[in-house]
Amino acid sequence: MFKATVFFVLALFSAIHVLTVTGLPVESEWDWRVVGGSNAGNGAVPYQVSLRSSSNSHFCGGSIISPRTILTAAHCLNGRTASNTVVVVGTNTLNAGGTTYQATSLKIKEDYIPAFIINDIGLVILSQDIEFGDKVKAIELGRDYTDGGATVVLSGWGTTSYPGTAPNDLQIISLLTQTYEQCKSAHSRLVVESQICTLTKAGEGACHGDSGGPLTAGGKVVGIVSWGMPCAIGYPDVFTRVSSFTAWIDSNKA
Repeated sequence: MFKATVFFVLALFSAIHVLTVTGLPVESEWDWRVVGGSNAGNGAVPYQVSLRSSSNSHFCGGSIISPRTILTAAHCLNGRTASNTVVVVGTNTLNAGGTTYQATSLKIKEDYIPAFIINDIGLVILSQDIEFGDKVKAIELGRDYTDGGATVVLSGWGTTSYPGTAPNDLQIISLLTQTYEQCKSAHSRLVVESQICTLTKAGEGACHGDSGGPLTAGGKVVGIVSWGMPCAIGYPDVFTRVSSFTAWIDSNKA
């Protein structure tokens, strides 16, 4: 039986709520946000993207993994259409800068299970190649298993507390991974080995606003923001483990 505490289980939301971030609407039902982080340096996270609707509403984060492919969470794409999805690259701010690319197809892992947030991985295929530069680069996939005690980096736009409002500037924070056994024992909700968890201390971690965004280690993307307990209150945050899905990514990316 699941705990009565409210989960940030983003795939189960149905109503659309819109926040305003310095003039930019943000679709909040998919979102996770970094708590306890700081502003990312200009160009420090060149693989980070903002997934937006055609009306410029941010709804998720993602990572550039090839000139035409964005890695994100399945629940970010579930129920969406490519025609109403664009990707903004090359900016640390939600309200200005960057270059916009149109999605041409959305791919969700075939065995994604929304009710349990398992196999929560998807790809956005773009209609044209991203132009790379100092502030726009692809990131390598983390193909090796990342165990507990590893130093990782989480980035995303969003509230630094819950409840709160989303900052305009991209946030970044260093965290530590937990072992599968530690994470599983902390949650009554199902945790599987194709997930990776982080917990450093209460007051640091993910929060409402950046699902689909990257967790990185050693210059490679090792996790995708998936679900957790709101918000940095001392429970592990749960990410899709990239190394468990590299074969699927390789066969489906553009």
